[in-house]
Amino acid sequence: MTPIARWLLGALALAMPSFVALASFAGASAIPWHSALLAMLAIYLAILLMLRPLVLGVAAVQAAVDRLAAGEGAPPNVDTLSPTVRELWLAVGRWARASRQKLAEREVELGANQAVLAALPDPLILLDERRRIFRANGAANEMLGMRLVERDLAVALRHPAVLSAADAVLHGEAARVVEFDMTTPIERHLSARFAALRPHTAEGAAAVLTLHDLTAAKRSERLRADFVANASHELRTPLASLIGFIETLRGPAHDDAAARDHFLGIMAEQSQRMKRLVDDLLSLSRIEMNEHRPPTERVDLERVLRTVADLLEQRSTARDMSITLDLPPAPVEVLGDPDELAQVFQNLLDNAIKYGRPGTPIEVTARPSPRILPGSRPGERPPVVAVAVHDHGEGIPREHLPRLTERFYRVDAARSRELGGTGLGLAIVKHIVNRHRGALDIESELGEGSVFTVHLTLAPV
Repeated sequence: MTPIARWLLGALALAMPSFVALASFAGASAIPWHSALLAMLAIYLAILLMLRPLVLGVAAVQAAVDRLAAGEGAPPNVDTLSPTVRELWLAVGRWARASRQKLAEREVELGANQAVLAALPDPLILLDERRRIFRANGAANEMLGMRLVERDLAVALRHPAVLSAADAVLHGEAARVVEFDMTTPIERHLSARFAALRPHTAEGAAAVLTLHDLTAAKRSERLRADFVANASHELRTPLASLIGFIETLRGPAHDDAAARDHFLGIMAEQSQRMKRLVDDLLSLSRIEMNEHRPPTERVDLERVLRTVADLLEQRSTARDMSITLDLPPAPVEVLGDPDELAQVFQNLLDNAIKYGRPGTPIEVTARPSPRILPGSRPGERPPVVAVAVHDHGEGIPREHLPRLTERFYRVDAARSRELGGTGLGLAIVKHIVNRHRGALDIESELGEGSVFTVHLTLAPV
């Protein structure tokens, strides 16, 4: 109803008792009908004049409040002749200013809370009563590899112990902590802590879940044990040789110059072998400690490959071998660690030089790959490059291929040691590729040679 219609009808409603009384007097012949009608008209006009400031003022206040609700800036002015409406508008203005101030304070507080939530290094997730994810910080989205909001917790974490703990807290328990393992995109050991929010937040959050990555601590414990076991096993033979030669030189061969020179040469060789072994074990330990943290640096793949090829050129030339690079004309950048990627391709090229036939080429190619890598998020398919190192050696029997990346696994142990191998090169390659959320493929044909292919995610343009 328009303000004018409300004004006219309101005046008519107020004048109605007077109309009834005047009509009664006229019906009883107390006053003439024409006098009664004139009196009714005069009363109605008088009420209209008195109501006009109030009705129009209230209409103006209503329009101003609508503009405030629409967020059109500062409260508009309302001009009115009605003192009552003026007081009403002043009260509305005070309320609007107080509400805007409180809203601004809440927005600042909410922004600060969101900034703190986003800056937390550990994943944090808020759940509603139905176990749906209400909010998640960046660390949670990054770890679980998907956009989590509005999904059931079971979509992100399918571990039964985790879901059982969530249900227990949502149905009455104050808190619960559970440890569990994740196997994709990389193996991790995590601790999940659920805590109930009582009362629930105004937005509906009923519980908070925080995840703490225990992978480094668990791996540190395991690596210490592995290092002792592996080092004691692999170092036993060269240490026994050194001890035997030292005892011989201190005893029967004490004055034998020829034997001394021969034994010292062997001892130097065994010492270098132990040094290479310790260096590779330490390198492997460092890589495994950081395997759950993918690198994010942009790396020029061509520069890495050319640097490694130049580094190994002298060794390949000594065996009458050549390293050829077949790379795309446009720059290729991947997400990774340049030193670790250089170590990957140095190990692969070093193996190609050791096990390839003298006089044959070693071919390194880089091409787009259709492979979907472990670190890819659901629904996403980032571009991938495949770098292949192809040698023309004797090849590897098919039954050995699945175990080549195991520590100290050798197809021909005697030949590997003779060529200076520690049995850790491909294990190092595998763990570096895992850290880069990539993939390693190995193909080989007896008599034809082997191809080692590393798949890596391209850096976003």
